Amino acid sequence: MVATTKPMKLTSSRVVLEKVRLHAAHGVMPQEQKVGGEFEVSLSVGCELAKAVETDDLRYTINYARLYEIVRQEMLIPSKLLEHVAGRIASNIFRSFPEAALLDLKITKVNPPMGAHCDGASVVMSFERTPDDSLAESC
Repeated sequence: MVATTKPMKLTSSRVVLEKVRLHAAHGVMPQEQKVGGEFEVSLSVGCELAKAVETDDLRYTINYARLYEIVRQEMLIPSKLLEHVAGRIASNIFRSFPEAALLDLKITKVNPPMGAHCDGASVVMSFERTPDDSLAESC
């Protein structure tokens, strides 16, 4: 049990991966599909983490190593659109973690081939588990 000097209530909780760097073959241009490029993926998964706070037990959280493995696996599958990759990542996370309620996801193509100096081009998407999906009581 967590020792506190006054009562508290957890109002929001997320597990976050920031700027995971991966090489992948996404894009509409043949060169992008052949050679690939660098990408960054950041995500935030909303989940009830109060039991993890109280117990210090991995069973009551979303394991960020498993999140990374989902991202890595989905990024290995070539796609023309980052939106398509994001949808696959989201589906896999919601399928793998019934306790995940929300997902914010950003995929950035680093230095995209568009004829301009640019650090990256990104898609940012927010997903919510649909009401007919069953949500676990806790992580």
